[in-house]
Amino acid sequence: MFERRKALRWLPLYLRYTNYLGAAQLYLKQNCLLRRELMQEDIKERILGHWGTVPGLNFLYAHLNFLISRHSDREFMFIVGPGHGAPAVIANLFAEGSLREFYPELTLDENGTSRLVKMFSWPGGFPSHTNPGTPGAILEGGELGYSLSTAYGAVFDNPSLVAVCVVGDGEAESGPLSASWHSNKYLDPARSGAVLPILHVNGYKITGPTIYGVMNDEELRAYFSGLGYEPFIVDCTGGTGEKEHIVMMKTLEKCYERIRDIQKKARKRVKKHVDPLLRPRWPMIVYRSIKGETGIAELHGHKVAGLYRSHGIPASEPKKNMEEFAKVKAWLASYRFTELVDERGRPRDEVMRFVPKGLARMGMNRHTYGGKVRRSLRLPQIKKYETKVSKTYADAQIGSTGIAAKYLRDVIRLNSRAKNFRFMCPDETESNKFQALFEATNRAFVWPVHSYDEHLAPDGRVMEILSEHTLQGWLQGYLLTGRHGIFATYEAFAGIVSSMVDQYAKFLKQSMHVAWRKPVSSLNYLLTSVGWRQEHNGYSHQNPSFISGVLEKHGKFCSVYLPADANSLLVVLEDCLKRTNSINVIVAGKQPMPQWLTLAEARAELKRGVGRWDFVDRQGATSPDVILAASGDVPVMESLAAIWYLKKMIPELQLRFVNVSEITALGIGDERHPLALDNREFEHFFGDTTPVVFNFHGYPGAIQRLIYGHEATKRFKICGYMEEGTTTTPFDMVVRNGVSRFHLAMKVLDQACPVRPDLTKKIRSLNNYFEQLLKQHARYIVAYGKDMPEVTGWRWEDV
Repeated sequence: MFERRKALRWLPLYLRYTNYLGAAQLYLKQNCLLRRELMQEDIKERILGHWGTVPGLNFLYAHLNFLISRHSDREFMFIVGPGHGAPAVIANLFAEGSLREFYPELTLDENGTSRLVKMFSWPGGFPSHTNPGTPGAILEGGELGYSLSTAYGAVFDNPSLVAVCVVGDGEAESGPLSASWHSNKYLDPARSGAVLPILHVNGYKITGPTIYGVMNDEELRAYFSGLGYEPFIVDCTGGTGEKEHIVMMKTLEKCYERIRDIQKKARKRVKKHVDPLLRPRWPMIVYRSIKGETGIAELHGHKVAGLYRSHGIPASEPKKNMEEFAKVKAWLASYRFTELVDERGRPRDEVMRFVPKGLARMGMNRHTYGGKVRRSLRLPQIKKYETKVSKTYADAQIGSTGIAAKYLRDVIRLNSRAKNFRFMCPDETESNKFQALFEATNRAFVWPVHSYDEHLAPDGRVMEILSEHTLQGWLQGYLLTGRHGIFATYEAFAGIVSSMVDQYAKFLKQSMHVAWRKPVSSLNYLLTSVGWRQEHNGYSHQNPSFISGVLEKHGKFCSVYLPADANSLLVVLEDCLKRTNSINVIVAGKQPMPQWLTLAEARAELKRGVGRWDFVDRQGATSPDVILAASGDVPVMESLAAIWYLKKMIPELQLRFVNVSEITALGIGDERHPLALDNREFEHFFGDTTPVVFNFHGYPGAIQRLIYGHEATKRFKICGYMEEGTTTTPFDMVVRNGVSRFHLAMKVLDQACPVRPDLTKKIRSLNNYFEQLLKQHARYIVAYGKDMPEVTGWRWEDV
C-alpha cells in the first residue's frame, strides 16, 4: 500500500514527461526543452507521425514499469500493435535509458533530449513506427494485424517470459488479428511463458469509430470470455486520475497473479506426472482511453481529443497557421516540462522513481535480441535418409516429403532438451505426408479433447491452425526470439501470407544494417501439395504465385529451391536450417516420383543451384543442338521423358539437360544473390548461342524477370504454369499448360530446325506423331477417367 501511494505521486510526473516527449517529437526541431518562448521557426518543416495512441501507450508503459518494479523475477516484453505508436515507445525507451545503450548520443540530459526530439521522422532518425532500429522491438509497426500472433510465438518455450501485447482497436478489426486470439488454445503454461493482451480501445480509426469502441462492456466481456480469456475492463474515458490509476494497478497485479497461478498449477502437475492443466483462462485487459488525451481539445471549431481528429497530427500547419501554432504552443507548455528536469535537462529523481534498471527494462529484454540468444540446431547426419538411386533411374518412386518428415522427426528428437524447433502447418501435416513427425511429438493443444483424437498434447511441437496468418506470426515471433522452425503448407495457399512476408523481409533487411541486431534463424517455407498434383481438388488449389512474390523481394537473402527428388530435398533442408538472416522457399511434391541424384550429387548441385545431368545424353551434353532445362520435380520428370522420346526416335539430335534447383542462380551476374551465376558459369550450363527450352514449375514471368537484359533472353523459350487447370488427371494438368513431355518434345524439335536443317523432314514427321499422342491422351482420359498406360508406366531408361 505504501508503494502504491508513492506510485500515485510518481505516475502523473512520469506521464507528463513521456507525453511531452511524444508530442515534442512530432513538432519540434529545436528549443526542445522550451527553455525560451516557442517560435514558429522551432517547428519542423515536415510534421510526420501520429498522436492519438501515444498517451494511452505511455499510460500502459508506465503502469507496466510499476508492475516490473514489484516483480523483477520475470522478464517482460512490450509488443506494440498500434501502427504509429513509435513516439510513445521511443519516449519510454529514452526515459529508461535503453536507447542510450545503442545510441550513445541519446544521453538523458538536455543534449540527448534535443537530439531525440529532432530525429523523430527526420532523415537518418526514427520512423513513425517501431522498426529494427528500435530497441526491444520484434514487430514492424507498419502493417496491422500481426502483433498478437507474434507475441505468442515469442513466448512459446520461453517459460519465464511475459509478453505484454497492446492491440489497437483498429488493428483488432483485421482478419489476422481476429484469428490470433485463438492462440491461447496452443499455449502450454507448464513449458512456455505467457501473453497478456491489452486491447487499447480509444474508439476511433482515421476517420470513423472502431467496432470495439462501440461495443459495451457486457458485449466485450461476453466476446472475450467466449474466446477463452478472463477479461478485465479498465475504463479511463472519463479522464485519468487517481481512481483510474488505482484500477489499472490492481488489474495488472491481478492479471499477473492469474498468470503465475496458472503456470504454477500446470508446472506442478507436470512434476507430479499427472494429467496436464487444460483450458487455462488466461487474463486479458480491455483498456478504454481518450484518444489523444492531454492533447489539443478543440481546433477550428471541431472537437479533437477523444475523436478521430486526434488520430494523426492534430494541428498539421502550425508553421503557417497562427491559430494552429497557438494551440501547439499551449499544448506543449501544458506539460510544464522544465519542472520535470534539472538545469542540465536530466529527469528529476521523482520522475524516475519506478523506472526499471538494467536487464529489467523492457527495452533490454534479452529475447528481443534473438540473434544474441540463438543456439544452432543439432542436426542429424542426412546420409541415413538417403534414397539409393539405381543405374537406370527407373526403380525408386519416392515421395520427397515422406523422407523429409523422417529427417525433421529426428531434428525434433535431437533438440528435445533445447526445445527450440517447431513445425508450423495449417491442418495439413498428415495430408502433406509428414506423419513421421508424430513418432517424436504431437500437435500442440491445451484444451480438452476426446479420447479418440490423435496426436494432441500440450507439449506438442507441431502447430496446426487453419490460419496461415497466425502461423506466420507465431513463426516470426519464434525466430526473432532466437529459435528455429519450418512453415509447411499447400503451395496454393502460401500466398495468403505474401504481405506478411513483405513486412518480414523489410524487417530483416533493416536489421542487417543495425550492428546490434545479430543474425536470426532463417524463415523457411516448405510448399507442397503443389499445383501440378492438385488435379483432384481442382483449379482453386492450383497457384504457384508465392514463388514469384518472394523473387520480387530482396534477392540478397531470399532463395527459392525446387529440389527434383528426395535426396535433393534433404540437402536443401539441412542447408536452410543452418542459415541465418534469410527467407527460404522450398517447393517439393509429396507424390511418388523418380529419384535422380545421389546425396553427393545433390550436395554438389546445391553449391551453385544448377547442375548439368550428363547421364541424360553424354554425347549431347558436351556439344548440344538444343538445351532442355527444368526447375521442379514434375517439370524435371516431363523434361526427361521428352528427352527419352527424342533419343529413341531421333538419336542424331544432341541434347543437354540442365536442372536448376535454386532459381535465383539465374539472376545472371546479379550481385544481390550469392548463388547468381556469372557469365562464364552461365555459358558452362546454357551455352552462348544454343537454343534453350526451359520448363518451369511456376509462372514463366518469374524466369523472364531473372534473365531480363541478358542476351540469353532471346534464345530462351520458357514453359510454365499458364493458369490452366480443373479437376482432371495428373498428366492432363501438364498438357493443359503446355509443359507435358509431348509439348516439350515438339518445342525442342522446333528449336532444332534452324541448327539441324538436315533433320527437317524427320522433325516434321515427329511433330505430327506427338500431336497424335496428345489427341490420343484427350480421348483416353474422357473414356477411362485416368491417364493412359504409356504415361503412368513410363520409366527412364538409358537409350
